[in-house]
Amino acid sequence: MPTLRLALSQVNPSVGDLAGNADLVRRWSRRAADNGAQLVLFPEMTLTGYPVEDLVFRRSFVAASQAALRRLAADLAADGLGDLPVVVGYLDADGPPQVSSDAEPGRGARNAAAVLHRGEVLATYFKHHLPNYGVFDEDRYFVPGDTLTVVRVGGVDVALTICEDLWQAGGPFAAARQAGVGLVVTINGSPYELNKDDIRLPLVRRRAAEAGACVAYVNMVGAQDELVFEGDSMIVGADGTLLARAPQFVAHLLLHDVELPSSSKPASDDRELASRDGELADGMRIVRAEVGDVRPPAPGEVALGGIIEPAADEAEVWQALVLGLRDYVDKNRFPSVVLGLSGGIDSAVVAALAVDAVGPDRVVGVSLPSQHSSEHSRADAEDLAKRTGLDYRIEPIQPMVDTFLANMSLSGVAVENLQARVRGVILMALSNQEGHLVLTTGNKSELAVGYSTLYGDSVGGFNPIKDVWKTLVWRLAKWRNADAARRGETPPIPENSIGKPPSAELSPGQLDSDTLPDYDVLDPILIGYVDGDLGRAGLVEAGHDPAVIDRVLRMVDTAEYKRRQSAPGTKISMKAFGRDRRLPITNRWRENG
Repeated sequence: MPTLRLALSQVNPSVGDLAGNADLVRRWSRRAADNGAQLVLFPEMTLTGYPVEDLVFRRSFVAASQAALRRLAADLAADGLGDLPVVVGYLDADGPPQVSSDAEPGRGARNAAAVLHRGEVLATYFKHHLPNYGVFDEDRYFVPGDTLTVVRVGGVDVALTICEDLWQAGGPFAAARQAGVGLVVTINGSPYELNKDDIRLPLVRRRAAEAGACVAYVNMVGAQDELVFEGDSMIVGADGTLLARAPQFVAHLLLHDVELPSSSKPASDDRELASRDGELADGMRIVRAEVGDVRPPAPGEVALGGIIEPAADEAEVWQALVLGLRDYVDKNRFPSVVLGLSGGIDSAVVAALAVDAVGPDRVVGVSLPSQHSSEHSRADAEDLAKRTGLDYRIEPIQPMVDTFLANMSLSGVAVENLQARVRGVILMALSNQEGHLVLTTGNKSELAVGYSTLYGDSVGGFNPIKDVWKTLVWRLAKWRNADAARRGETPPIPENSIGKPPSAELSPGQLDSDTLPDYDVLDPILIGYVDGDLGRAGLVEAGHDPAVIDRVLRMVDTAEYKRRQSAPGTKISMKAFGRDRRLPITNRWRENG
């Protein structure tokens, strides 16, 4: 049986940066070639970045992607890499956008993969299964392919697939079995969700069994707006054996030698070989191309990619949040970030995430005390600043609040919200003056029930913990401190911030529990209602108090207008506010008690 040295390039492209992404492909292809790779794989739409959303509808962008692909093929050959087959994802089109008046049935924009070889685009494949759920709107953008592309590399028939093709039975993987391939490569832009890595390996194993072939799964790493991609690339044998697995949340070149069955079909001088099978599963036809012989690695060398086990839940989420924040800051070219430090758990966790993401010299933490701010809160904010080394400032808000109250007659909640809005004004002023990105610090529980002040504590350009339930915020804080202690470092989050009862401190003696159920009671209801789409009956059946359910659901349903105006934040759950959960603001439906 022939052996192919596969190189799975787990890279971090940027949407719209065609030149930068092409350079990424060239640099990582050189690394792969220098390590004896015979086939190099890059993730879904690496050349354009992913997802490109409505850029698909700009014909200029599609044309630029097509031109960049051809240029990349030529540049790889000029780099001395022409003999190395490189699989790269890109945006293609064989007709006008489907939303245009001149659209043609069965033609349009394509989520595509190309095999680049000897300065040319040797073969292309168009994604067959188009996801249209959760964060995906690919039926809006793309036309599905109906052809399975099989490329012979070093005597092995290799089928090309893209992301969702793996997540659905039938179609390309069923066709790959009938085509008799030895390897199926699947290039992916699969966003992170907590525990998704537990699903992915069994899924790849099922598809390997369906295709009767080894599967090489390469996923991108990095973040794009709310989405974060964790990599977790892997190679699984036809018998389901995990052969190699890459780490999460870092760029990585996974090199591994794989024994694969040689093709049973005779070689041909023609690049395109006619399929002897004709129409295959799900109406897919086979198109064949041939790379021919590939340069063998140096004698005696063996490449073993190793198997990296996924991280524990808290470590995994922390890495996702750090990467999501870092890429949002760096890819949008913000020099630094600023946030309010209250001494509470949410701002402490956001500050620690920010320091881990961009370094303490790029993080400004501002204490914004009022007459209701406790001494321990001020001390805890200062303690965190000392622990992390961030730029710490104090801007008392009471004189500004008093000026408002001297000119307006306000009382009760209006005065509480005024304090929050003055804090928001100060943070935005610092942003305007010094160029920082303002980080807001509301967790998912607060967003769900509307426990925030619009244009006050909700103000900001990005929210790192937007998709993190309050109970998970505490778990993350404890994990981060324990991880620091394990490594002999100073825990970044003061124990007082973790242990004290949460409070907005907008009125004397105020606690979150004055308004909300305890978070240990609140979060399971919210998780069922928001993430699980359970109605009232389902929540009652799950064992929750009907009176508490009714109270919580009223708060959730009436806060949609606040959530619609909230800052973007990294998605870590199956249903994040924004991309995933889309409900009308004007909505009279209620889960009646």
